[in-house]
Amino acid sequence: MDFSTALRAERLVAIVRGEDAEAAFRTVMTLAEEGVPLVEVSLSGRDALTVIRRARAGLGDAAWLGAGTVLSAADARRAAEAGANLVVTPGLGAGLEESVRQGLPTLAGVLTPSEVIAADALGVSALKLFPASVGGPEYLRALRAPFPELAFVPVGGVDAAAASEYLAAGAVAVGVGSPLIGDAADGGDLGALRRRVAEFKAACAW
Repeated sequence: MDFSTALRAERLVAIVRGEDAEAAFRTVMTLAEEGVPLVEVSLSGRDALTVIRRARAGLGDAAWLGAGTVLSAADARRAAEAGANLVVTPGLGAGLEESVRQGLPTLAGVLTPSEVIAADALGVSALKLFPASVGGPEYLRALRAPFPELAFVPVGGVDAAAASEYLAAGAVAVGVGSPLIGDAADGGDLGALRRRVAEFKAACAW
């Protein structure tokens, strides 16, 4: 299954960012065990590349494992070397361009129509509407009017209720960090994470 198909089928991208690399690794593996196959590990977390390497070894070659907060070309190269087969950026720039050049599936951060046009021209896989909380589902509806065929993934302040609203507004999926992960990537309760996963999967299954 290619990334675009997986994104539309699963409708949920989990975003892991932690200050405890061991806890972040356990979080990634728990998400996979609970049926969340699209996971992004933010490079702004502690030892994120090590987390990606360990998770790749544990999940196998076929799993979708992303590197997030990719800003530079060097970030993109290091992420690919660590085993990421998906790149997520907060905006347009060298990290995105290098990821596209390498042929990696990309989720490009955009907010304005001009950024949407620029990202689409690069041939990105999907558009990360970030920070989505600035305009909410109504802004997504307005943005989709001139770009009805493009795949939008709202990220930023998306709780379970908002996830359903964004999907109803035409998002193909949502990206969720702290409302889903909570404190798990910092050593928190994995049982609570499993319960939140169930809640988000239900919200994204309408």
